[in-house]
Amino acid sequence: MTDRQTVQLEAECDALHVEYVSAVAADRPVFEALLDDLSAGDTFIVQDLDRAFRSSIDAMLTAEALRQRGVNFSILSLNVDTRTPEGELFYTMVASFAQYERRIISRRTKEGMQAARKRGVQLGRPTQLTPEVIRDAYDWMVQATLPCRYVATQLGVSRLTLQRRFHRLGLEYPIPR
Repeated sequence: MTDRQTVQLEAECDALHVEYVSAVAADRPVFEALLDDLSAGDTFIVQDLDRAFRSSIDAMLTAEALRQRGVNFSILSLNVDTRTPEGELFYTMVASFAQYERRIISRRTKEGMQAARKRGVQLGRPTQLTPEVIRDAYDWMVQATLPCRYVATQLGVSRLTLQRRFHRLGLEYPIPR
């Protein structure tokens, strides 16, 4: 959650529940627990619609479930009262636009990553281990008969990472003894 969201939500809420996984994640334990804990008369407040729901259908189903339980629902960025027919209509339209925006952002991100790969940009975390370090580690393991796990720990990586790097460089592992 960004500072902007936190500041605005803290000004409106009695309790702040922060979910650190994406709204599109299948399992959102904080979000699900919060929805379960809400009771009639409570108000569920979100900063932005696209920060809370996976899709327009998800947004609509959740809003309806809250409404049936007597839980109010508020979206700070829109100042929408979903208890009125006009608010419900506006909410429906905004939920559709939020889903559209999420999908456009996803598509543009994928297109940008694909273009970067074509330009030769290596995506992801930078490698911690250069080929020279891998070869030195391999030689060290061979000469001192050290276990891979020990060498990996000394290099600050997992055993599996080190083994994969050996294979990428064509180094035989397990080491023939």
